Amino acid sequence: MLTDRQRHEAAELLRSAERDVTPIAPPSEAYPGIDAEDAYEIQLVNIRHRLAAGAEVRGHKVGLSSPVMQRMMGVDEPDYGHLLHDMELTSGVPVPAARYCHPRVEVEVGFVLGEDLPGEGCTPEDVLAATERVVPALELIDSRVRDWRITIADTIADNASSAGFVLGEGRSPRGLDLRAIEARLTTDGGELLAEGRSDAVLGDPARSVAWLARTVARFGVPLKKGHVVLPGSCTRAVDVVAGATYTADFTGLGPVSLSFT
Repeated sequence: MLTDRQRHEAAELLRSAERDVTPIAPPSEAYPGIDAEDAYEIQLVNIRHRLAAGAEVRGHKVGLSSPVMQRMMGVDEPDYGHLLHDMELTSGVPVPAARYCHPRVEVEVGFVLGEDLPGEGCTPEDVLAATERVVPALELIDSRVRDWRITIADTIADNASSAGFVLGEGRSPRGLDLRAIEARLTTDGGELLAEGRSDAVLGDPARSVAWLARTVARFGVPLKKGHVVLPGSCTRAVDVVAGATYTADFTGLGPVSLSFT
């Protein structure tokens, strides 16, 4: 484990990398003893820094929610990061790609909570009962680590590689099979970039949300009414190209788009 001083040093390196749009070497190389607990503490140092500057928690994201990604990272459970209000993007408002180090987009079935979720013991059924809307979503991910050369500790420390998100309108989950939502990601030229199905996320994205509620409860963090939860991508991540528009279309939910300059 790292000392408190080392955790703060690593947090400052990541914070500076994001501010200056200058990626750094992996923290796992600079601090070989780093573990998941260290990484979450580093993440929280930077989240607290942003909250002190006026940011507000809008929700959370889950990463590594597919078995393939977990095997790649050598882990047996997902990870998570924070979504802040200044990370929320808007369809129709182009985003400068140069604001980010290595931006990519991921296709997600998002959840907007209409009630607080229980923590310990939270089930997928609890998630469905508390969900106001299931929404088409794109997550903008970015790595402040050079060339995406990351271990599990690196991505956790880097707020689970999260950078932004955009939500579509969506609908109530009642009567919707959350395990069978087909998703396609295309460019404005109509090129198909990626496709997948919602059951790629732990077999059911509601399971991912329930895992998150149980996990963050151990740290005294509740998932509250109004929060957004992004449970993980149901397609591969796609590198962002300046000047392009990316549209994700979901059966039963509709589309959501994000443009870059």
